[in-house]
Amino acid sequence: MEILDKNKTYEDNLNLYVKREKAAVKLISSIGYLMYEKSIELVLFRNPLVDKSISEVLNLHAKAKSIAFNPVDIFDTSSLAKELKTLEIAPSKIDIGKLAAEWNKEKSNYTSQADFLKAKLIGFESSENQNIKPKDIVLFGFGRIGRLAARELVKQAGKGQQLRLRAIVTRTVSETQMVKRAALLRNDSVHGMFSGSVDVDIENNALIINGQIVKMIEANNPEDVDYTEYGINDALLIDNTGVFSTREQLARHTQAKGISKVLLTAPGKEVPNVVYGINEDTLDLENETIFSAASCTTNAISPILYVIENELGIVKGHIETVHAYTNDQNLLDNMHKKPRRGRSAAVNMVITSTGAGNAVTKVIPSLKDKLTANAVRVPTPNGSLAILSLEVNKTTSVEEVNELIRKAALQGKLVNQIKYENDPELVSTDIIGNICCSVFDSNATIVSVDKKNIVLYVWYDNEFGYTKQVIRLAKHIAKVRRLIYY
Repeated sequence: MEILDKNKTYEDNLNLYVKREKAAVKLISSIGYLMYEKSIELVLFRNPLVDKSISEVLNLHAKAKSIAFNPVDIFDTSSLAKELKTLEIAPSKIDIGKLAAEWNKEKSNYTSQADFLKAKLIGFESSENQNIKPKDIVLFGFGRIGRLAARELVKQAGKGQQLRLRAIVTRTVSETQMVKRAALLRNDSVHGMFSGSVDVDIENNALIINGQIVKMIEANNPEDVDYTEYGINDALLIDNTGVFSTREQLARHTQAKGISKVLLTAPGKEVPNVVYGINEDTLDLENETIFSAASCTTNAISPILYVIENELGIVKGHIETVHAYTNDQNLLDNMHKKPRRGRSAAVNMVITSTGAGNAVTKVIPSLKDKLTANAVRVPTPNGSLAILSLEVNKTTSVEEVNELIRKAALQGKLVNQIKYENDPELVSTDIIGNICCSVFDSNATIVSVDKKNIVLYVWYDNEFGYTKQVIRLAKHIAKVRRLIYY
C-alpha cells in the first residue's frame, strides 16, 4: 500500500493523491450502482458512504486508521466494490472497510477477490426467499424529529424495498401550511439544506419528495383517518407529536383503518421502551402493536452503560445531561408549567429534570435503583452531552475503559450505536449529523485513584442521532431488516 511520504518529491506525493482521488471516484460510482440497482448499501467501518464527496470518502479512510487500527486503502475498497457489482447478492448492508481489512490479512488464502467475497458473503446470495416486502410508513406530527425522519426515510428509499413514507398527518392542511412545511423540510438551521427536491402538489394535498408522493392528511384525532382511502395498508405509524404517551392513548392510532403498529418517538408508559442495539430482541413482534423508542438521552447513555455493566459491573452512579434547549422551553421569559423552563432558553443555563436514569432500567434491568439523573438545558440549538459518573465493581484504568468502548464501537451488536472519538479538539457542533446515538469522547475519560470510580463523557446529536435509532427500530418492527455484514 502506497502512502504519502514527506521524503518524496512534491510531484510524487501529488500524483499519488490524484491516484487516490481517481480510486475514490470509482468507489463512489460502485456505491451508487450497488445502492440503486441492487439495494446494497456500502459503509466504511459503519460510516455511511452514500452521497459522500471524494474528499469525504478519503477522509473516512484516513480516520479508520486511527480508530479501527485498520490501514485500509482506497485502492482495495474500490476494487472490492467493483467486484461486488458482478455478484448476485440479496439486498444488504455491507461494511467494505471490514472486507478490505480482512482481504489484506487473508488474501494469500484466495485466488481472487471474487473468491474471497463469495467465501465471506455465504448466505447473501440473492433469492426469492430474501425479497423484502416494503412497509408503508405514516408520520403523525411533523416537528423536529418528524422532518428529520422524513428526510432520512426518503433518502433511504432506494428502490422501495424497506420503508416507504406514504403520508404525514398534521392538525390542519392548507395551501399556506403545505408551502410552509415544505420550506421547513428543505431548510434547517441546524442540519442544513435537504439534499433533494421538495415540491408541493396543492391540488392533491401532497408533497413530492425526490419523486415520492407523500400525502398530507388533516386530523384532530388519531382514529379519524381512513388511511386505506390513500392506498395505505398495514402501515407502521410513527407518532412524533409528544401528545400521546400511554398505551391507551397510542392504541387510538390502531383504530384507524390501515394502521397495524405504532412507534412513539418519546418514552412510553405501559409499552415496551426500546433502545435499538440492546433490547429489541426481547420484543414480541407478532403480538405487540405499540412500541416506544425511549428518549434521545436514554439512547445516548444506554449503549455505554451496557458495555460498562457487562464488563466491569456498575455499583451505582449519577448521570448529568448537558442538553440543548428544545421547543418546550420559552425563547423569552414567560409562563411555563414546569419550574425554571419559563426562563429564556437563549440566555440561560436551566436546571431541569430528566427521566433517563429510570428509563434506562427498562432497557438494562440490572441497573434498577443504581442510577440518579438530572439535566441542565444550555443555550445551544442541538448537540448534547451526558456525563456518567460511575462506581464499578472491578478495578480499571483509563486505557482499559477506552479500549472496552473502542471494541464495542467496532465489533458486536452496538457498532451502529457507539462512535469512538479520539479527537482532542472535539466540541458539540462536531457531532451534529452523527449517525450514532452515543459519541464517546475518549480524551475526557477519568478514572479515580482507587480505580473504581470512573467518569465518562458521551456526546449525542439529540435530534439526528436519535432519529437514526427510531428508523433502525422501525425497520426491526416492520421486519424489513436487510442482511448485514459488519
